Amino acid sequence: MELFVTKSEFAYLTLRDRILSGDLAPGAVLNQATLAPAIGVSTTPLREALRRLKAEGLVELDAHRDARVTELSAEEARDLLEVRRSLDPLAAALAAERRTDDDIRAIREALAELEPLRTEPTVGELAAHRRFHSAIHLASHNELLIGTLDGLWNRSDRYRRLGLVVERGADERARISAEHAAILEAVAAGDAAGATEVMRRHVDASLGAKAASRLSAGSATVRHEP
Repeated sequence: MELFVTKSEFAYLTLRDRILSGDLAPGAVLNQATLAPAIGVSTTPLREALRRLKAEGLVELDAHRDARVTELSAEEARDLLEVRRSLDPLAAALAAERRTDDDIRAIREALAELEPLRTEPTVGELAAHRRFHSAIHLASHNELLIGTLDGLWNRSDRYRRLGLVVERGADERARISAEHAAILEAVAAGDAAGATEVMRRHVDASLGAKAASRLSAGSATVRHEP
């Protein structure tokens, strides 16, 4: 554990990575008495970490000592998609109007490290995907919007994994790469209408949209076997 990271922060980051990677599957029970020593902390920082994860919608806490990884649900997937359909295009439009040279540089650097997500993406690959979109959000220079979208991404990564259950073909991966590049170019050119349109298409065909469709067509919740 690095010295500058508190035990609570360490527990939070460790559990969050395990949840987002699928190592701790939806519905998995998290027994605090056994989990704390397993990750090398006491129960107090573990409880603090679990409260943070609950606030992000990643775990549920009951009146006892156990917690549970939140199930994937059709309703949450739909809600996340509906909000993203409104807020992501808005962020892209504002970014096109307000971006600075530093913003454009950050977006270009994030794009250079970005590849369309593959089946079973690593936490690092999910983070690269987030860095690109976060750079767009930051370029909007609207703190309330940035904070709201950041919270949405905390809830959305597990749904992206569900959207990757069916392997994406070369044509789809090429389309995704082209959309990322088009978003950057529209923002850099100050084309708010163009940035809005490309981002809206991007969200409508996103992994979150695929997950919402899959969940609504099947059961209301998805539980993965451990």
